[in-house]
Amino acid sequence: MTGTIFAYGQTGCGKTHTMQGLMHPHPPEMRGVIPRSFVHIFEAIRIATGCEFLVRCSYLEIYQEDVRDLLAANASETKLDLKEDPGKGVYVKDLTEIVVEDEETINKLMDKGQEQRSVAATAMNDTSSRSHAIFTILVEVSEMDEASGKEMIRVGKLNLVDLAGSERQKKTGAGGDRLKEGAKINLSLSALGNVISALVDGKGKHIPYRDSKLTRLLQDSLGGNTKTLMVAAVSPADYNYDETMSTLRYANRAKNIKNKPKINEDPKDAMLREFKDEIAALKLALAAASAGGGGGGAPATSYGDAQIVSGVLEQLNHVPSENVHTKYIETEKVVEKVVEVERVVKNNEIYEEAMGLAGEYNKSLVDQRNKLGDELEEQRRHREQLEMRLAKLSK
Repeated sequence: MTGTIFAYGQTGCGKTHTMQGLMHPHPPEMRGVIPRSFVHIFEAIRIATGCEFLVRCSYLEIYQEDVRDLLAANASETKLDLKEDPGKGVYVKDLTEIVVEDEETINKLMDKGQEQRSVAATAMNDTSSRSHAIFTILVEVSEMDEASGKEMIRVGKLNLVDLAGSERQKKTGAGGDRLKEGAKINLSLSALGNVISALVDGKGKHIPYRDSKLTRLLQDSLGGNTKTLMVAAVSPADYNYDETMSTLRYANRAKNIKNKPKINEDPKDAMLREFKDEIAALKLALAAASAGGGGGGAPATSYGDAQIVSGVLEQLNHVPSENVHTKYIETEKVVEKVVEVERVVKNNEIYEEAMGLAGEYNKSLVDQRNKLGDELEEQRRHREQLEMRLAKLSK
């Protein structure tokens, strides 16, 4: 099942504090929604029996309509593209996904991404978020179905979204780059509001997801196969009364959206299955290669040294079996030694031909969708430019 939690409200009202909170050395009760989610996920994994898990995470921000990878070496220099796939929908091409084993590792990754996030001071907030941030956790679980006796894989995804706050230039005192950032933030939040209104209204068939990258990425969260929770962050000051009422109206509209979440069972693109199949295939190939070099004067193998193959097999057989992702991490260097074996195992002409034809078909379909998406994106950017010019003229 897919879930999404996002915080919405005006700038300076505590959205980032709600989602991130205060980390070490502050007490646990000062943690926000995101680190508490980490604890809950890994506690559930530790007490589970008869299951194998794989956990991955990614962290991105949308800054002035540019998608940046916060887990990359230099996030400010990365500009990633949104793509659409017939199987998995809208995704970010080349976004870093890291396999994690515990809360400590994933917290370090969150801290690393947070350090690279775009923040700046305004009259309302010394550390105002100048971008929308999305931390995504992917959990795959493998277990045996007692009825059929077959292995079943389920995939869950949790999107933890910290939206930048809506701004009024009169209150923030923003100018220059801060003013441009505020304009982009307000435009994307306006697009999000339009999507919510269209989903609640239900009269028109068109939902304007393509009006911003934020709504495209959250398309499934807003109107699809997702259980979504919105946190409305408001200010207690009467000075912000109008913004508080606007936030509450926004949240009330969002509450009326009716999604239909379902369990994602046995997906074909599950990485857990790929890892398990890869390890099993390598074990079989290595066992065959090792047996072939055992006597009769026959060559040990046509694609590797017999001692290396035997040593790799020995290491694979001693890998602990608690979790598949642990197994994969610990055997990563071992697998590199037998890349030629893996290549031979997969070198089946019929398989390659079938996969090639399927790949060509999918590529042509995706290319057509991406071309249409690029055209619509260009139209959207042109409209934004006109809106900004109109805003300047109206002042």
